[in-house]
Amino acid sequence: MIEMTVDSIRVSMMNYQRVVILKEKGASRYLPIWIGPAEADAIAVRLQEMNVPRPLTHDLLRNVITSLGAQASHVLVNDLQNDTFYAKIVLDVGGKPIEIDSRPSDALALAVRFNIPIYADEKVLEKASVLMDKETGKAIAPGEKAEAAAPSPEKVKEMKDEETRKLSAYTDFIEGLNLDDLGRGGRGAASNS
Repeated sequence: MIEMTVDSIRVSMMNYQRVVILKEKGASRYLPIWIGPAEADAIAVRLQEMNVPRPLTHDLLRNVITSLGAQASHVLVNDLQNDTFYAKIVLDVGGKPIEIDSRPSDALALAVRFNIPIYADEKVLEKASVLMDKETGKAIAPGEKAEAAAPSPEKVKEMKDEETRKLSAYTDFIEGLNLDDLGRGGRGAASNS
């Protein structure tokens, strides 16, 4: 498990979909995940510490978890299949860990409310992470070689042709992202790509 932080929430100008950008803690890998507008707003509201008059759905879920005596431990983006990300919310219930299947967007909305760690499985990062070319500031899609931007040569593997074809829509989206301003403040702020 690799610890991640929420870097930003963006809107793709190609299709107006929201994407949350997770950044590997202490490294230069980014993990863009498509999310719905309601979930993007739920994450942004909490990151920007905005007050809402009534609890949002994720606030309600946080209150239910707490009222039932459970504690949120962490969330994990654990899989990527057919362009769909999967996540788990891990709760501590009486000293016993309970894993709950979740969409990543809902897991992230809860993580920012509980202020708990966000992790990504290494296999997900190998398939879908984006590196930032230090010289150009441009995103490098999965499978591209970028020794200068890579965290370590043994960690970054080339994707097989079949995997690249399976992720072609995802790769097209990544290549359209402008990541020039990542890591330069504005953490958690919604912005356009």
